[in-house]
Amino acid sequence: MVKIITAEEAVRYIKEGDRVMISGFLAVGAPESLIDALVAQGTKDLHLVCIASDWENKGVGKLVANHQIKSAQVSHMGTNKEIQAQFNSGELKVELVPQGTLMERVRAAGAGLGGVLTPTGLGTIVQEGKDVLVVDDKPYILETAIHADFALIKAWKADRMGNLVYRKTARNSNPIMAMAGKTVIAEVEEIVEIGELDPESIVTPGVFVNYLVKSGE
Repeated sequence: MVKIITAEEAVRYIKEGDRVMISGFLAVGAPESLIDALVAQGTKDLHLVCIASDWENKGVGKLVANHQIKSAQVSHMGTNKEIQAQFNSGELKVELVPQGTLMERVRAAGAGLGGVLTPTGLGTIVQEGKDVLVVDDKPYILETAIHADFALIKAWKADRMGNLVYRKTARNSNPIMAMAGKTVIAEVEEIVEIGELDPESIVTPGVFVNYLVKSGE
């Protein structure tokens, strides 16, 4: 059974230099309580994996604005002027990854695969420094799996075994990242007793979750 703790307790496990995946897309489905606790803790030199860098005052953008991110693998940073400024100044290293490729690389890590083959990015800067393999006379870039020390995710409901239910588009990257983090901390809006969730609605089994945090606590 997973351990239920506060957001402040959860982020204490995260240390300088750790690789952290944080779910959400433009802050939808983002674990805001965990992000706020990590901002308050001030842990620096983190490597961030996320779809979008959100805004300076919302989602993962708050970590960027607080200068806690050393490097990032991200698909979208157009709404966050702070990450653009830190990238341009050389303070923060960024690997821009096509969104589908990013999620497939994370999914590969969760599935125990070394990577995926994709034609996306052939002939562009995305291809630089990467192996290109030919399969059935077609070239593909070998994109390696993306792992993380921690995955901070957000779900709608959980039971006390850590089984998770998501709500609408807030589901986005959450189930995929839940499989790829060595330690998974799930922020949820409601925690119910075992047996209260419809098994058909469970997307992430509790076997992937290490800690539960109730939003706002």
